Amino acid sequence: MSTTPQSPKYGFTTTILHSDRQKDIEHGSVHKPIHTSVMYGYSDARDLAAVFQNKQSGYRYGRQGNPTVSALEEKISKMEGGLATIAFATGMAAIGAVFQALLRQGDHLVSSSFLFGNTNSLWQTVAGQGVDVSLVDATDVSHVAAALTPATRMVFVETIANPRTQIADLKKIGELCREKGILFVVDNTMTSPYLFQPKVVHAGLVINSLTKSIAGHGNVLGGALTDTGLFDWSTFPNIAANFRKQPAHMQGLAQIRAKALRDFGASLSPEAAHQVAVGAETIALRMDRECANALALAKMLAADPRVAAVHYPGLPDHPQHVLATELFTAYGALFSFELKPEIDCFDYLNRLKLAINATHLGDTRTLVIPVAHTIFFEMGAERRAEMGIADSLIRVSVGIEDTQDLLADFANALVAE
Repeated sequence: MSTTPQSPKYGFTTTILHSDRQKDIEHGSVHKPIHTSVMYGYSDARDLAAVFQNKQSGYRYGRQGNPTVSALEEKISKMEGGLATIAFATGMAAIGAVFQALLRQGDHLVSSSFLFGNTNSLWQTVAGQGVDVSLVDATDVSHVAAALTPATRMVFVETIANPRTQIADLKKIGELCREKGILFVVDNTMTSPYLFQPKVVHAGLVINSLTKSIAGHGNVLGGALTDTGLFDWSTFPNIAANFRKQPAHMQGLAQIRAKALRDFGASLSPEAAHQVAVGAETIALRMDRECANALALAKMLAADPRVAAVHYPGLPDHPQHVLATELFTAYGALFSFELKPEIDCFDYLNRLKLAINATHLGDTRTLVIPVAHTIFFEMGAERRAEMGIADSLIRVSVGIEDTQDLLADFANALVAE
């Protein structure tokens, strides 16, 4: 399990670019090489046994760890200012690992009701397996506080909700969880470590879908779970006795690596880890451009009378605009908007020339999707209404295209039927 110093010596991008070279690499390579071996041999069988017993560091089997993946894990830890990271095959695997490794029947989870569709579906599965799940409006800490019970083990939120861009009351929820000794888990995918580090609001665990802004090019899947080092695992009742032998600050990730990564096998491949690591080098450059484009596009659409609503934290009328300004470096590259009834959302999307009809986020290309009819269709009309998802809602993941080209594309498609 890779660890990283608490205080990086260099800036964000410099640290990422030179992360691999901080340790010896074969043949002077600038990138950590792709190690494809599944097994690792030891000349002394006692060393092999010591690795299995966690008495010395080393690799056992490709499902549980890999040098190329470890290098990426250390890079993500540095990005988040965290203690250590575990990488997974997908972002959903990282979220699932939290439940699989840390929650038991009879436990209680409080979650924001404004969730990524697959996370919402996962919590339904979790509830069916004996964990009590409370979905609340996490934009107000009082709703979270009111939902807590003696069995509450975890509070889970996203930084910016997909697709309506609600922002959880992150700072106050973090303070509440610290006061109550409850594990605070933050999905940082929509902001990325470049715009926000959940550690500053006392998150104990941070989730990132590496597929999105960190890799950034829509060509690889991956997820990560980072321990910030702020949560006292010695107080968490669900740590098994064999993991209590670890130092207290490592007990959580030790159990997650064994119970979720090893036992369920959602391992990130070395090839994918290499792609993510290379993509991560330019996250700052990409995010600066994407966020600037998103703000310009959101402002243009908000000023057009043919648009019913625009949901973007960078707009002054967004309910959490002040909070977003306080916490985030920029307002993100995702927004959603609703068209007036005279414009059919499908016809509008089909008139766009640059934006691609596709489901993904954090890509270099601008992507659009009719939310209610696709990624949120499965949850039903009632649940969509609870989340404020209108039938005409269009989600936009803004890319790095030239700003004027994007503005013209979205404006030219605004034709009344």
